[in-house]
Amino acid sequence: MDFYWKPLSPDNWHDLVRLFGAKGACGGCWCMLWRLPRHQFDAGKGDTNRDALRTLVESGRQPGILGYTAGRPVAWCSVGPRAEFAGLERSRILKPVDDEPVWSITCLFLDKNVRRQGLSGKMIAAATEFARAHGASILEAYPVEPKQADIPAVFAWTGIAAPFLRADFREVARRSENRPILRLLLD
Repeated sequence: MDFYWKPLSPDNWHDLVRLFGAKGACGGCWCMLWRLPRHQFDAGKGDTNRDALRTLVESGRQPGILGYTAGRPVAWCSVGPRAEFAGLERSRILKPVDDEPVWSITCLFLDKNVRRQGLSGKMIAAATEFARAHGASILEAYPVEPKQADIPAVFAWTGIAAPFLRADFREVARRSENRPILRLLLD
């Protein structure tokens, strides 16, 4: 599979729109769940959340990376400093483990036509490269560890634990039976 990735920027914004489709990947999220206060996120599902993400991108920030195969966008990974994800701070399950400055992978979205082809691992490697290049020394992820083998994709938007573990992430906390907090040291 021919694969490459790029940081999300104004130049490839249209590729994210193409990948996410009219519904914004999942119910109008546009990958803003962890970035906005919950009431603002809920009220903005759809166009308002899309516009919030676009404003973020147009401000010069790179809130994640897009993965491509055969020249078309097929995957998205939201990755950045944990401080940019206010929703993680509010989460009882995903609250900080310690005071270390970490980067976080909060979303891993794959086009349904490329799932189960090893693309998660490639996106995790790309997110790791992106975080390292931006000075991160610790990268965290919050995937699900499903009890059943075939979890519906809508419940796996933070990723599945197995590809992260294969990429040498290690569990550092577990406050929920099926959601570990995983870390990779980048130094």
